[in-house]
Amino acid sequence: MNEQLSIIIPLLAGFVLDCLVGDPHFLPHPIRLFGKAISEGEAKLNRGKNRKIKGALLAFCLIFTTYFIFKLGLTVLSAYQNLYFVVSGVLVFYGLANRSLIQEALRVILKLEKEGLEAGRRQLSMIVGRETAALNENQIRTAVLETLAENLSDGVIAPLFFYFIGGVPAMLAYKMANTLDSMIGYKSERYKDFGFFAAKLDDVLNFIPARLTAILMAAVSFNFRAIKFIVKYGRKHSSPNAGYPEAALAGILNCRFGGPNRYHGKLVEKPFIGENPRPVYSKDVYKACLINLAVTLVFIGIIVLWWV
Repeated sequence: MNEQLSIIIPLLAGFVLDCLVGDPHFLPHPIRLFGKAISEGEAKLNRGKNRKIKGALLAFCLIFTTYFIFKLGLTVLSAYQNLYFVVSGVLVFYGLANRSLIQEALRVILKLEKEGLEAGRRQLSMIVGRETAALNENQIRTAVLETLAENLSDGVIAPLFFYFIGGVPAMLAYKMANTLDSMIGYKSERYKDFGFFAAKLDDVLNFIPARLTAILMAAVSFNFRAIKFIVKYGRKHSSPNAGYPEAALAGILNCRFGGPNRYHGKLVEKPFIGENPRPVYSKDVYKACLINLAVTLVFIGIIVLWWV
């Protein structure tokens, strides 16, 4: 099989499918299987002594099992070119979360505008970890913008980055690692030891994609202030990675993110990212969605050009 076509065709097919279909709940999704495997492993292993070691072993086994299952399966399918293109294209579609990210962001804004503050708060609570019950309209829009920036990195650019490195198997192995972090990578009493390795590994895996995302955001918007903010504020976030795309977006929009928010009953003072404490508006969210799409298209174009 032509190596160029085996990379380019599934990539483009998967992206088009994501744009057309998104993440409909009626379709089976491997991420749900990932979540089930993580839940079952956590229930059996997250007890007694040596929880850090047990958590690391679970993460290691699930990530490498994911990689080798898809590597073996696609190697077998490579003898049947058309079937290989179909299956690998669908798997790329499953590995991306671009349309669903934009949809969820816009749902919050539409709920806020059409049904009011309480509806906006409830809709926002479905996509963020912070408490939303006391947020005002400006805080809701700010939370949506922060989510768009952070998830552009780990939900879109990072999977594409690992696809570029190692094809579908690497892309889905990354998705398993990211799912592990989202489920057990917390500092709560239950997960602080068991999820320690998953959280640290996710930080390592997203190191390059987060910075790449920020640079692409600045590039597609032709915004020098975004570069300045990336350098000045990228490291100020509590996450070693999330601050970079957030800083880029704050620079593009000339606004400010961060500040106090409540998580699981505790007040968390996040460092401010940006300089202008202006109100943010729905038009800022729409602009961020366009930046999301532009960044995705540019990075896919870069991957295609690399293989042409």
